[in-house]
Amino acid sequence: MSQETPQRNLALDLVRVTEAAALASSRWLGKGDKEHGDFAAVEAMRLSFSAIDIKGTVVIGEGEKDEAPMLYNGEKLGTGNGPEVDVAVDPVEGTRLLAFGRPNAIAVVALAPRGTMYNPGPAFYMKKMTVPSEAKYQVDIKAPVAENLRRVAKALGKSVDDMVVFVLDKPRHAGLIREIREAGARIQLHTDGDVAGALMAITPGGEVDMMIGTGGTPEGILAAVAIRIMGGEMQCMLDPQSDAERESVQQAGYSLERVLTVDDLVKSDDVFFAATGISGGTFLKGVEFTGKGAVTHSMVMRGKTGTFRLIEAQHSFSKLMRISAIEYGTKNERA
Repeated sequence: MSQETPQRNLALDLVRVTEAAALASSRWLGKGDKEHGDFAAVEAMRLSFSAIDIKGTVVIGEGEKDEAPMLYNGEKLGTGNGPEVDVAVDPVEGTRLLAFGRPNAIAVVALAPRGTMYNPGPAFYMKKMTVPSEAKYQVDIKAPVAENLRRVAKALGKSVDDMVVFVLDKPRHAGLIREIREAGARIQLHTDGDVAGALMAITPGGEVDMMIGTGGTPEGILAAVAIRIMGGEMQCMLDPQSDAERESVQQAGYSLERVLTVDDLVKSDDVFFAATGISGGTFLKGVEFTGKGAVTHSMVMRGKTGTFRLIEAQHSFSKLMRISAIEYGTKNERA
């Protein structure tokens, strides 16, 4: 049996990026200003990426260049040395959660070999179904909701009544919510954060058994990296939410009937993923300020080895501020 020499785990570099974004944006927690909170995270991420030895290209970012001055689709990241990679970022997944001090805002980054991440084009929304590894190959996104719930419950050794389903609390999900309740399962309704929802569904020992519903296509691709590493399953179908989006998607040659799997969304096992809690929640604690610094909580994954880490980090602002251009502390802490 051939063996490889251990290679650098880029996920351990990525967690510094998500920690920086979480530390910078968490100063805006509950202040009602999602734009400044997001900008602080974007700026911190971009500066942190400049120290990583990759030839990175943003494929899932803040938008097109004319709309996003930093971390825009197509932007080059890293030192220019090292492997060529696709980069997917969400500096604050759940900007409204951050702005209003609600749970489960997170900073997220994923890497994959160049050209292996799905290009969503003009498709902004997709219908998703995410289940943990125990229920892999048991679901069919085109089947009735009740049937999928029965299949997942059986795979998990539960009754449908024991199941908890993550659903975004949106008007488009009124029928879905009714079907889940009629089947007998319980629901966690969340206003935002379907990357967090997917992570909750695949993390062992979590409170959520599966995630169902329509959310952002970029978020689906980010989540697919983690799902591939953890061995779970996600099935998706593009689901335009306006006539204009539908027309753009069909003109670009995308099928609305095709079921997309994790293998379609990221075509490699040589992937890396990191997420850091910002506002706290049921699966990742948020940034905790101590007066002299802060504590962050992150999950870090590497696809090639399947390694999953939970990292608690202690940050000293008096030392960080001597070497970092990122403004982590308050005015008093920076003085």
